[in-house]
Amino acid sequence: MLSPLESILGTDAKTVYGDPVTVGERTVVPVARIAYGLGMGGGSGTDESDEDGGEGYGGGGGVSATPVGVVEVTPDETRFVRFGTDRRLVGVLALGIGLGLALGRLLRR
Repeated sequence: MLSPLESILGTDAKTVYGDPVTVGERTVVPVARIAYGLGMGGGSGTDESDEDGGEGYGGGGGVSATPVGVVEVTPDETRFVRFGTDRRLVGVLALGIGLGLALGRLLRR
């Protein structure tokens, strides 16, 4: 029963940093964000007629791996290139416009 748990908790650098890919003098190393969570439940007690029968228990967990960018290594420099910054910027701008419109409507009343 511990082997799935050990496989989740036994992450190492290869889980976050993928295998490097080299083309010519450029090496690219993929980078991911790894997150995991575990939960357990419990219970006991009696049912409404004061008889045994009110039990519970349970558990679960989850793992998420999200690519966040690459480390690019060349003879001249090493740099981190993040994925999805344009999409994040568009989301922040849309949120700002939405909040501005909502605030404008509230102030007109």
